[in-house]
Amino acid sequence: MLNFFRKHSGNLKDDVLSGLTVALALVPEAIAFAFVAGVSPIVGLYTAFFIGLITSIFGGRPGMISGATGAIAVVVVGLVAIHGVEYLFPTVILCGLIQMAAGVGKLGQLIRMVPHPVMLGFVNGLAIVIFMAQFGSFKTINDAGSLIFMEGPALYLMLGLAGLTMLIIWLLPKITRAVPASLAAILVVTGLSIGINQFAPESWAAENQDAPLLTVGDMLETNTVAKATADAWADMGADADPAMVDEVVAAATAEGTGIQAGLPKLFFLDDQYEVFPPFTWATLWIILPFALTMAGVGLIESLMTLSLIDEITETRGRGNRECVGQGLANVVCGLFGGMGGCAMIGQSLINVNSGGRGRASGITAAVCLLLFVLVLAPWIEMIPMAALVGVMFMVVIGTFEWASLKMFKKVPAGDLLVMVVVAAYTVLMHDLATAVIIGVIISALKFAWQHATHLGAEEMINEQGGKIYQLHGPLFFASVSSFKDLFNPREDPEDVVIDFYFTRVYDQSGLEAINSLAEKYTNLGKRLHLTHLSPECRELLSKAGDLVEVNLSEDPQYHVATDRLG
Repeated sequence: MLNFFRKHSGNLKDDVLSGLTVALALVPEAIAFAFVAGVSPIVGLYTAFFIGLITSIFGGRPGMISGATGAIAVVVVGLVAIHGVEYLFPTVILCGLIQMAAGVGKLGQLIRMVPHPVMLGFVNGLAIVIFMAQFGSFKTINDAGSLIFMEGPALYLMLGLAGLTMLIIWLLPKITRAVPASLAAILVVTGLSIGINQFAPESWAAENQDAPLLTVGDMLETNTVAKATADAWADMGADADPAMVDEVVAAATAEGTGIQAGLPKLFFLDDQYEVFPPFTWATLWIILPFALTMAGVGLIESLMTLSLIDEITETRGRGNRECVGQGLANVVCGLFGGMGGCAMIGQSLINVNSGGRGRASGITAAVCLLLFVLVLAPWIEMIPMAALVGVMFMVVIGTFEWASLKMFKKVPAGDLLVMVVVAAYTVLMHDLATAVIIGVIISALKFAWQHATHLGAEEMINEQGGKIYQLHGPLFFASVSSFKDLFNPREDPEDVVIDFYFTRVYDQSGLEAINSLAEKYTNLGKRLHLTHLSPECRELLSKAGDLVEVNLSEDPQYHVATDRLG
């Protein structure tokens, strides 16, 4: 289904227009993730700007969009709740430094080790998570300050306009590609929404809080009131007076619930924050676990997104450069009071679907987002959530690998298990990074189990009466037992040759097994000759001295992948 995205070729016009489309979708996402993290909505918007801009310039994957994400928000919410937002910013800076160190250390190339079944499970699980996340847009707030699902005409109207958005995105490319379909759909549905909200019957408007169709501004107000209400009840207890709770909520929302901000400031120069934590070892031990978790989760999600965009665009990003770019973005983001972020898979797919292929698309998205915050906030608040939901539903359709549903009877059971486990963990726990790690571990164990018994040997007698064991299969920790069972030192002749031409020693366990076998032959007064050994193995076995013969003239030259494209 990823072919859905491959129909576009990149150019500057497409990059700019797709960047504008992405910026419109970034606003509610950044605000929503800020609420998850327990920080001000403007912190999420600043984060999306800094992370998006810097990674677009210095990152390793043109066309990929980064910003404030739910994965990072889930990590930092505990830190903010326990120690306060003042501890967040040094944590984000430390996270960025760790990510930059990972890039300099060439760890970005480890993404090549992710097996295809893990990628399929990741993609399918991600599509389901994105789909389920849209349900929150169908909620409104009741008189008690709680979020409830829409009902009646408001729900039908929301679904209808979301369906219209999807129809435009599907149909418009068949007519013209002059304008990204997602942007055109958002503009058309926004126009309809304004008309509906303005000319709706008075009875309907009264039942739906003067706005029968929810907009970005309504979503911001709904989340603000719901959070203020929940915090008030938590602080005052279950026996609190509802009137007092209402007073607290009114005070929390007195300054307005819309997008209100100026230019970002360095966090230590911002008067709204209290005294910052001292630069001591105690502070470091508090923020280090959070910083390490943020760095790991951010890099895994970013590198997995990079691989996905590589597959979609049939190009290749640079993982190590992306690590450095993400780290630099988080350092700057932390300095300016941001919550930290990483690659945004949904927005990246919107960008690719809209024709964004170059760095200009991400730069445009970040700059437009800042302009929305500073200048055009009232207009952005008029965008209906139905339009953004429709765009994300099309992302879900394009992301899900529908062909994988036909693989259940065609792929090995082990690969199928990996796909299902990764997808299920992603959906149930909403933890993409851990899901990928679990998938890689299961795949590695499956590989080790399958190849543990694949080691064998052909036995031959040479002209001098010596015995030759020509090995076939990998020698590593799981196959050591099979390797030892191949030999009978007591019954073998005086001269024994082990030929490694068709095998390779992969780890320390294999090397130690060879050395142990050599010692057995030595103790019996027999000569063991090893040929076609790799340089690493020759170095380890050098202590065997004259009893181990390595035929250098017959040894092949082994080549490994370089870091040039990392």
